[in-house]
Amino acid sequence: MKVAILAGGRGTRLGVETEVRPKPMVEVGPQPILWHIMKIYAAQGFDEFVLALGYLGEQIKRYWLDYSIASSDLTIHTGENRTEFHPRGTPDAWTVTCVETGLKTNTGSRVKLLQPWIGDETFMLTWGDGVADIDLQKLLEFHRSHGKIATVTAVRPPARFGHLQFEGDRVAEFSEKPQTAEGWINGAFFVLEPRVFDYIDGGDDRVSWETGPMYALAREGELMAYRHEGFWQCMDTPRDKKRLETLWASGEAPWKIWKD
Repeated sequence: MKVAILAGGRGTRLGVETEVRPKPMVEVGPQPILWHIMKIYAAQGFDEFVLALGYLGEQIKRYWLDYSIASSDLTIHTGENRTEFHPRGTPDAWTVTCVETGLKTNTGSRVKLLQPWIGDETFMLTWGDGVADIDLQKLLEFHRSHGKIATVTAVRPPARFGHLQFEGDRVAEFSEKPQTAEGWINGAFFVLEPRVFDYIDGGDDRVSWETGPMYALAREGELMAYRHEGFWQCMDTPRDKKRLETLWASGEAPWKIWKD
């Protein structure tokens, strides 16, 4: 099953971080967040990726072209125009297809442009800026159980501020809650049937995924929600990046479900 990842946006809310690189290439620890997302999928058996590129997409192409070099020792036979790669540890044996989908193309239209690479099969889709400790097999089982076109992973957003509980004017309890107690939002990590492409106008590069196909699918009863109660975090702002960096540096990043 292929995994499509939208990796073409500018990520302007990250400020200087994305002035010289695309948002999915902003690092968390020594690797870009795109790598972290792909590791989540690959660790659970999904290792065939289709990346929708846009803003500074050549940097993502270059990263993957150089990936084997960066993770291996090399023996270079200069007279034979031949190079041997000696991986350090177990190499990531992934298939990564990079697809140019335009600089200003909107999210829904980017998905439509991936159709020739996805084919007529069930596929997964997510954004290039969010990580979670999601069980993808359970997500897929849920999707197959309901028989609808689309499944979205619903998450509770991380709380931005500490929670206060009162008794009159007295603070009875204060807690730094990792997620809000109420409300669900679109956390990406979709599972989709190929019929979803019929909901996207291929002649228009301005189709928003959320206000286009998602809206139509929900209206027709074809969109189901898989509720993920665990960790989820997107990287929209410098504050989000700092939180992810802190978790990674602690050695207890919840989304790190793979072994080194």
